[in-house]
Order: sequence, then C-alpha cells, then structure tokens
Amino acid sequence: MTTLDQPITELAEAVRSGETSAVALCEAALDHLGLHEALNATIHVQRDAALLRAEKLDEQRRSGRTLGPLAGVPIVLKDNLCTVSAPTTCGSKILLREPSDSSSGWRSPYDATVVTKLEAADAVIIAKANLDEFGMGSSNETSAFGPALNPWDQSRTPGGSSGGCAALTASGLPAALGSDTGGSIRQPAAFCGVTGVKPTHGRVSRYGLVAFASSLDQVGPFARDVRSAACLLGAIAGHDPRDSTSTDIPVDDYLDACAGTANGMRVGVPKEYFEHELDPSVAAATQAGIDALANAGAEVIPVSLPHTRHAVASYYLIAAAEASSNLARFDGVRFGRREEPDSQLDSMYSTTRGAGFGAEVKRRIMLGAYALSAGYYDEYYGRAARVRTLIRRDFERAFEQIDVLAAPVTATPAFKLGTLVNDPLAMYLSDLFTLPASLAGVCGMSVPCGMTPAREDCAALPVGLQLMAGAFQERTLFRMGAAVEDALGKPTMPRSSQ
Repeated sequence: MTTLDQPITELAEAVRSGETSAVALCEAALDHLGLHEALNATIHVQRDAALLRAEKLDEQRRSGRTLGPLAGVPIVLKDNLCTVSAPTTCGSKILLREPSDSSSGWRSPYDATVVTKLEAADAVIIAKANLDEFGMGSSNETSAFGPALNPWDQSRTPGGSSGGCAALTASGLPAALGSDTGGSIRQPAAFCGVTGVKPTHGRVSRYGLVAFASSLDQVGPFARDVRSAACLLGAIAGHDPRDSTSTDIPVDDYLDACAGTANGMRVGVPKEYFEHELDPSVAAATQAGIDALANAGAEVIPVSLPHTRHAVASYYLIAAAEASSNLARFDGVRFGRREEPDSQLDSMYSTTRGAGFGAEVKRRIMLGAYALSAGYYDEYYGRAARVRTLIRRDFERAFEQIDVLAAPVTATPAFKLGTLVNDPLAMYLSDLFTLPASLAGVCGMSVPCGMTPAREDCAALPVGLQLMAGAFQERTLFRMGAAVEDALGKPTMPRSSQ
C-alpha cells in the first residue's frame, strides 16, 4: 500500500508503475491538509487545479507516456514563489486586496522557474504555505495570517521564515519548496525534524521568487529524508537565462551521491559554533551526529571560522539594505493593496505602505534605507560587505583542509511562540549559526540528529545537525547527510500525525 510518508522516489515509482494513481496521492495529500488545518501552515489550497493536474498525469500514463522523476508527488510551495494557478501573498497584507482573504492575493502572470521545473518533472502542486512576511522572521510570527504551529508541540514555533513548509513536511506530507536567505530553510527543518537544504547561491533559479535580499536568497527543498531532498533538488537545480545570478555549472546526480559513505571524508568542527551557550540537549544531539560520521570512517578535524561572531551584524545590514531596495516596488500602484486617502500620490504611497507592511518589514526597510543613505553607506553597508568577504575567506580556508563542516543549526530547540517576537535582537541572534554559510554563499543542510528529552512541561523536540560544504559541492553535502541518516535512522513523525 502506498502512503504519503514513503520516500519521494517510491511514491513516484508507484505512480509510474500504476500501483497507485496521481489522483489517489493528490486526494490523500489534500485530505491530510484538511486534517492538519490547526497548524495554520497553509495560506491557499488549490484543490481543483491539483486534482485536474493529477488526472492529466494519470491519463498520460495510461496512454503510454513515461512520467518524470516526481511523477504524481504532491508538493507544497512557500508563498513567496510565483504561481499562475494560485495567488501569491508573501504573507503580507500589502499583496491582499481584501484583508486576511488569501484568495484576494496578487495573481502572478507567470510561474517561477522552479514551479515550471517541478511540473516538467510531473509533480503536483497542492498548496501555498505560510511564512514570515516577505521571508523576514525566524518564527513565522510576522505573517499576516498568523503563525504556523510546530506539529511536535503546537505552543512552539516551527521556525521561520519557511515555517509552513517545515510544519507540513513534518506532519506527514512528502516535500515542500522553501527559500533560505539567512537560515529560513535550515532553522525550521531543525525545529520540525525534517531535512532542509540551502543550495549554493546560483545553483537554483530565483526567477519568480519574490525578492527579499537578492545576493542571499535561494530556493531549496524540505523533505522527510535526505534522499527525497536530493531527488527534489535535482529536479529544480540548473541554469536559467532569466536569472543573471544563475550558474551554468552542470548539475550532479545528488541521489547517486547518497550512496556514498563517510569513510575517508574530512569533517571540520568549527570551534566558534560551540563557544556560544548551547542547550545541553542540542549539544548532545549535535555531538551524536558528529560521532556518527566519525564511527562511519570520517576524520574529525577542529577548525576555526574566526569572523563568525560578526555574522549577525553583517547580515542584518546587508539583508536590510537589499530589502529596502527590493520592496520599493510595493507602492500601491503595481501590486495588490492600494489606500487612497486623498488625491496626492505621495500620500497614497505612504498610507498604502504603512497599512500594508507589518512591523518587522518596516523595521528592516528603515534600517536598510538608513544604511544606504548618503554619508552612511560606507560606514554601514560598505563595512558589512567587507566583513562578508572576511567570512567567505574563513570558509575558503577551512575547505582547503576539510570536505564538510558539521555544527549546530540552532542553539536551542523550538522556542515557545511569543517569547522572542517583541525582542528583535534576541530573534536575530537565534540565526547566529545559519547566517555565516549564507554570507559565504556556500551550501548547507539541516539533517535530524536526535531529540531533546521529554519533560513534564514539554514534549520531546527535534534537533538538527548542520552540514556545510563548499560552493557547488551539494554532492558532498548529500553524501554526508545520507551517512548521518543511515547511522542515526530516519526521523519519526509527531505523534499527532501517526
């Protein structure tokens, strides 16, 4: 019997062979979304379009066509990826004609390149997932639709900004596509106990991804296991002439890379990631992941990334500066919401943006605009860019002596909703371990490595091990991620989803 919690490769093969139908998988996934509405993880479910797509795939199979690598696999998209078949809201009121009505969201005239590639691989897109507004947040609490909830403990965050994608994957759906600017795939993957991958900047097209920080944004997969993530990344990676930052470096066979072992590989453990105060259970699970690689034959080597301590300051200047430029397009003229208090154009701009943007987005726009202003550019943005170069050089030197870095994804397990949302600095500091890889432009992965002990006031929560490899070395990343998974076992599902 085919079930949603099987690996992507098995689901696709079941559809290709006729063991099950794309319609049956699609209906099961749509029913699953209905059963997990309490997670508030979806913004828009495209039931009719998904079923029509599944019916067409089944018809093509019956007529003799060989279906693609994602045949009939239900996929969820973060709602900052443009789709023709469903509204795109970015979790923001400014892209809604009617407040809190996702069906009134902005309709894109084109699909994102990754959406086109998913459909070329014969996947079925079923829903758009909740997120922090425009990807700005680490807990999914800045969304205009309210926070998504962690399926392991609904009083806790699923992480951000791709919280809806992580929560739905952890609840039992096969996979999702999110975006990672400073950790927005890896951190929620760790908090929800799934695999999440941030590819190298330029590995996956950003065309149709609503821009937050263009030099940092990257689309990547969530999946319930490493090999499924490899299959999904293989389907969306590659050059796109519509994205000037997209590279034409050939795409490796990531699924094949998962057949490799850790034997003979060199694993670097950056001391700076362990000097920060870690929750004891997170430290123990992280060490268990590193020990698993060592027991599988890898050589563990201490390394230093000395500029790690400057990553938060550098990132939040660079990302905010780029956000202030990218979000200037949302002015009430071209997209979504428009407020018209009087006949003056500047009043319409300010009133629309004031009513449409949330507090965190406004904060970052103002910070970024200030950092780019005359007289301050070199002091703030210019200095942050130079620090970014130092961070990148730290990684380059480390990868001269090692194949992959292993470290915590976060300092704590998933925290309770409401605890950090009113303390921006504390929220920003929660990204300390994911920001350096983003600034360096290298690839990273969160793979489940254990659980915290259950307590009287808290259920057991997942912990992720962060693996980082050099630019365009995703093959190494998947090889080592699969080695961790093989040693420690595939993650379980939250009790509510079993």
